[in-house]
Amino acid sequence: MTWSPRMTRTMDSGVIQLGHPHVDAYLEFVAARARANTLLAHAFDLKVFFSLVAKDPSDVTAADVLAFINAQRQPRRGAKVVRIEDGEVGLAARTIKRRLATIAGLYEYLLIRGDSGVARNPVPRGLAMRRSGQRHVPLIRAPRTLPRVIAPDDVDLFIGALRTHRDRAMVEAMLFGGLRRCEVLGLRLQDLRPGERRLFIAEGKGGHQRIVPISNRFFRTVADYLQVERPHSSTTDRVLVVLKGPRRGEPLSAAGVDEIVTGACQRAHVTRLTCHQLRHTCFTRLREAGMALEAIQAQAGHRSIESTRIYLHLANDWLANEYRRAAEAIEAEAMASS
Repeated sequence: MTWSPRMTRTMDSGVIQLGHPHVDAYLEFVAARARANTLLAHAFDLKVFFSLVAKDPSDVTAADVLAFINAQRQPRRGAKVVRIEDGEVGLAARTIKRRLATIAGLYEYLLIRGDSGVARNPVPRGLAMRRSGQRHVPLIRAPRTLPRVIAPDDVDLFIGALRTHRDRAMVEAMLFGGLRRCEVLGLRLQDLRPGERRLFIAEGKGGHQRIVPISNRFFRTVADYLQVERPHSSTTDRVLVVLKGPRRGEPLSAAGVDEIVTGACQRAHVTRLTCHQLRHTCFTRLREAGMALEAIQAQAGHRSIESTRIYLHLANDWLANEYRRAAEAIEAEAMASS
C-alpha cells in the first residue's frame, strides 16, 4: 500500500491529520501530551518524510531512512550557496535531527500498538563503531553554534523604526524581559503586574509557568498603548491586538509579529533580525552586567542550566576575565618559585 500524505487541520478542535489511520492516531496521541506548535511540527515532519519515501509506514526500511537523510542534505539554493553559521548547503543538521526524532517516535508508538504491521523501528540508533570506544555514533552531528547578539546601535535603530506603542511594548518584552515570541503573544491583561514590575508567564514553553521581573520602561510603553491605541471595542483579554483592518481588536498573530519586525528592519536599514535574537541579546546583556547564571536560567524559563551556559560565551568579558585571573595566578606562582 502506498499513500500520499495530505495535511488537514480543523481550526475549531485543532485536530491535524495526514490521511493514514495509524499516522493520524499517532498525531492524536501527540496532541494529547504536547502543545499546538509541537503537534504542527510533528505533522509537518511526517508529511515531508512520507512525501519523499512514498510508502506505507509498515513497508519503510532503514535504507529508506538513510536515503531520506541524504535527500535532506542536498543543496537547497545551489551547491555553492552555504550558510555562514555551519557551512552546510542542505537543511540544518538540527532540523534533520528533529525530523528523525519525529519519525522514530512514530515507529515506537506503532510498535507499542502492535496492530500496525510494523516489526521494528527503521530509524537506526546510530552507527556502530568499535574503534571509537562508543557503542553508537549519532547519525547526525548537530554543530553547537552561538546565537547572534544584536549590536546596541542596531537595537536603537530598530526600536526607532517601530511605529506604534504596541510594537515597542512587544519588542521591549523580548529585549528587556527575554520573553519568547509565543510568550509575548500569550500575555493577558491580568498577567501584567506593574506595581511589582513583573509579568506572569502563563503560556511558557512546554506549558511551564513563571513570574519574571521586567524594566519599568516596558510598563510605561504598555500604559501608552492601552490608553491611546488599543481599541476599546476589543473583547479579548490578550494584551497585544490588531490595530487596523478587518481583524481590528483581535489577538495579534505570530505572522503579524514577524511582519512588524521585518518592516522595522527594512525602515531602519538593519540586517534582518529575529524575535529570538532579541531574547538572546537580553540575556547576554544581563550576564555582562553581572547577573548570576541561575537567575538568568529562571528569567529565561530554561529547564536545564546547560541551555543557559551559552550566555557565558556570548558575554564579551567573561572568558577574558577568567583567563586574565588564571594567567595572573600562574605568573605570580612562577615568579615566586624563581
